[in-house]
Amino acid sequence: MSQESEHGKWTVSSSDESTEENNDAEKPSTSSLSHSGHGKTSGSQYPCSEARKVGHKRKASPVKFNDTSFSTEISPAKIQRTSQEGLGWCLSSSEEEPESEGQPQHAQKEAVKEEKYSAPKKQPSRRFEDDELPVSQKPEKHYKVASEGQDTWDLLNGGNPFRFFVTKVKGIKSKYNSGALHIKDILSPLFGTLVSSAQFNYCIDVEWLIRQYPQEFRKKPLLIVHGEKRESKAELHAQAHPYENVRLCQAKLDIAFGTHHTKMMLLLYEEGLRVVIHTSNLIDSDWDQKTQGIWLSPLYPRLPHGTTGSAGESVTNFKSDLIHYLMSYNSPTLKEWADIIQEHDLSETRVYLLGSTPGRYQGNQKEKWGHLRFRKLLREYTSPIPAQESWPVIGQFSSIGSMGADQSKWLCSEFRESLVTLGSSVKTLAKPDVPIHLIYPTVDNVRQSLEGYPAGGSLPYSIQTAQKQLWLHSYFHKWSAETSGRSHAMPHIKTYMRPSPDFQKIAWFLVTSANLSKAAWGALEKNGTQLMIRSYELGVLFLPSAFGLDTGYFHVKKKMFSGSNEPVTSFPVPYDLPPEQYGSKDRPWIWNIPYTKAPDTHGNMWVPS
Repeated sequence: MSQESEHGKWTVSSSDESTEENNDAEKPSTSSLSHSGHGKTSGSQYPCSEARKVGHKRKASPVKFNDTSFSTEISPAKIQRTSQEGLGWCLSSSEEEPESEGQPQHAQKEAVKEEKYSAPKKQPSRRFEDDELPVSQKPEKHYKVASEGQDTWDLLNGGNPFRFFVTKVKGIKSKYNSGALHIKDILSPLFGTLVSSAQFNYCIDVEWLIRQYPQEFRKKPLLIVHGEKRESKAELHAQAHPYENVRLCQAKLDIAFGTHHTKMMLLLYEEGLRVVIHTSNLIDSDWDQKTQGIWLSPLYPRLPHGTTGSAGESVTNFKSDLIHYLMSYNSPTLKEWADIIQEHDLSETRVYLLGSTPGRYQGNQKEKWGHLRFRKLLREYTSPIPAQESWPVIGQFSSIGSMGADQSKWLCSEFRESLVTLGSSVKTLAKPDVPIHLIYPTVDNVRQSLEGYPAGGSLPYSIQTAQKQLWLHSYFHKWSAETSGRSHAMPHIKTYMRPSPDFQKIAWFLVTSANLSKAAWGALEKNGTQLMIRSYELGVLFLPSAFGLDTGYFHVKKKMFSGSNEPVTSFPVPYDLPPEQYGSKDRPWIWNIPYTKAPDTHGNMWVPS
């Protein structure tokens, strides 16, 4: 049926319908999956979201602006002129997807499993097309990887007490990559002599991942923790089969529409242990031209043999919280990693761990996960600030779930209540309406990006969700990152913070895998007595008190990669403050409608079909 709103006019058809829109992130797709060795692939080499698959397709097979072949991609009858100048807000679809929030779902329960893929039957040989060569035969992208011991030491220990980094971006000035990291840097032998590792992630290209390890580490034991099921799981097994050192651990997802969205590396070295919590999928495009965030732990030394109890704990309780998170998987293999962590000294950690795991939590269990865990940390480890009601909250993310009919349903009620907490002296009922600024890319942000329209494949906000929450868009602000040279590197990073009214200070900063959704952060049920979380998420929270500051805030670093003329405790926020609100002609990027009125930076259009 035909519909019209501020987005323009479109028609909705069942072929483009999404039934998974109540989760924030990139959904595993079980349609058109590639199966290694089973004929020609129709998309990417890894199970991923429908939006990602479209982005991959459009990058490999672009539709040129005003290309006459466009008519073969989508019929003229489905392209309707819109009242928005320069935008192609059209979509083919029948009815909206069924609303799943609050409705009973019959999700198949699956236990956590440790797996080594058994040898498949002999498969037919495959002829690769030129544009789909296996990774081992593709020319490898070259990034300047840390090659000097002193450079690496300076990067890890000099002038960055927060240990917060962004990823390197191809195509920007080299000065903006000087303090950034690529995955090959993180896995470099200069960071430690690897014994074994564990990779927790959502979207994984196994062959690509193996190639990111140095040659001498590629056969070291590697555990991949994932949330794939059915066809996607079989594809991941097929990817892992050639590598005898790779084991798979399936995280249980008992609640419908949940994902294993956590992104973490556990790196065990001869010299100790390192923990990396970040925002990038384990696929090439996430480490190429996107803005991503990384927290890189210190090198944790091994404790003396026989040490027990709380030895090696930090002031932030990071060690016990990380072990608690791993044990929530109920996995024998991850219990082994929890034991390894127990054997190391994590006392130098200065961040707080903030995670989500799927479940329905009541009583004291509610405050262990999600936004209620966030509320508890802010209540216990921060202090009230004068005139704090004028300190806004910023949320920056790459996807958006269903927020409800208006702001009172979740965003400006339970979620905001958690984020505006500062100390325990302010009563809940007295908290005023603290402003909320949400940063999410506009259509023009994506169109003018380094990747062009295909960058939108990593921003899976759908028209089905957007049209039900037009009220949300009044909170939106553009993506701009001149401070880090990344205005044209679309964000896959997710961050939340509490800046001062002049945006020169922040009371706290969080980098996390969690997008703006109830699935990631949790939603209260049963009159507030139960918190329901669908997905696994993980992030780290920076609080001034853990860095020896008694002011209650960090100063914001003026330029992320500036020299040593700023205080070492100035926090490197990776995008521009204050954020700029959407103008009257700005629209949020929505992945599953065409953009045909203006070309992107590569002279192409966006046709999601």
